[in-house]
Amino acid sequence: MKFLQNIINQKAQMMTGDELLKYAKGLDIPLKREEAERVASLLRSRRIDLFNEQERVNLLREIAAITNKQTADKLNKLLKTFLQ
Repeated sequence: MKFLQNIINQKAQMMTGDELLKYAKGLDIPLKREEAERVASLLRSRRIDLFNEQERVNLLREIAAITNKQTADKLNKLLKTFLQ
């Protein structure tokens, strides 16, 4: 299980803005290109364990500052699809 968690965390840390836009569009998450690039840059800038609830909450707070609370909540839904 830890192996799969590492792969998922690594994928999130390598995500590009275009990939994030593609996933967001598939889930009807309103995300502008600039926001997607900034969020992807945030994901790439640090090692975050998405399976750690507290680390994910802190990340979502930062994402809300880039976008807004509603978009951050929807992006949390996107992240949770990777965690299942």
